[in-house]
Amino acid sequence: PDVIAGHLSLSPAAQQEVAHHTKRTSLGMASVVDRTGSDGILRLGTISDLQDYCYIVAGIVGEMLTDLFVLERPHLETIADYLRQRDAQFGEGLQLVNILKDSADDAVEGRNYLPSGVGRDEFFGLARADLLAATEYTLAIQEAGGPDGLVLFTGLPVELAWATLTVVEEKGPGAKLTRPQVFAIHQRLKKAVRKGQPAVVPPPS
Repeated sequence: PDVIAGHLSLSPAAQQEVAHHTKRTSLGMASVVDRTGSDGILRLGTISDLQDYCYIVAGIVGEMLTDLFVLERPHLETIADYLRQRDAQFGEGLQLVNILKDSADDAVEGRNYLPSGVGRDEFFGLARADLLAATEYTLAIQEAGGPDGLVLFTGLPVELAWATLTVVEEKGPGAKLTRPQVFAIHQRLKKAVRKGQPAVVPPPS
């Protein structure tokens, strides 16, 4: 009921965008289910399969957010094409970091998102490339004068993803940020937005 009420509270144009992308995601998830083996285990065999999965569950969300962000915001319409070149990667990056973090637990529960035979460095390299695109996405909104709320909404998950990727790369699957680390990242981001400084700062390469 809360979800439906929230949907109905949106403008007609926003409702149309949400419905369109929700249908796309639903159809995509049906194709994911079809990939589950007779043993009930999902296995993604290639990097392309992994990217397809990330697109379905998160890349489409990134595309939906762009469509919603630019609605009735003429100052963001000027960067719409720039955002659309990066929004699927935005979603993919966040999803891939979660997959890397949870890969050990997922495997135990019958979900093998990381293709076997692919080097660990390749997964982390893909995640970094996606998060760089996500960083550019957030900074473009900030530089175009987007509302602080949008900058925080996009910037916080990207900052947390960068920090999580570093921890997982150093300590392995299952490693997480501590609550004080999350709090510090949130405070730094709010301070940066308030002072007009870059909202997202990638770690040194």
